[in-house]
Amino acid sequence: MLEVHRALGPGLLESTYQKCLAHELELNHIDHKLEHPLPIEYKGVRLDFGYRVDLLVEDRLIVELKAVDAVKEIHKAQMLTYMKLSGIGTGLLVNFNVKMLKDGIKRFKI
Repeated sequence: MLEVHRALGPGLLESTYQKCLAHELELNHIDHKLEHPLPIEYKGVRLDFGYRVDLLVEDRLIVELKAVDAVKEIHKAQMLTYMKLSGIGTGLLVNFNVKMLKDGIKRFKI
């Protein structure tokens, strides 16, 4: 993430950071999935409502990317919901629209 932020800086679209981050993961031979579907299981039936995890790393880390002025409570709630629905207990909410990337990263653990 740091490499992508150093190269591009803030101010671009989320999709730009997403594809560049995926490229970095590929270069480092790290298993990942872009726009990974997140269906909901309801009363024994899997239903697809179009939820997608921005980046799923090694099937054990959810990375949600943002390029916003400020991370809001709704973004945090989205991350926690994705973690609950997927059964994945670790997540990173990363806002690339900051001067220093460390100020844009929030770690979640459930």
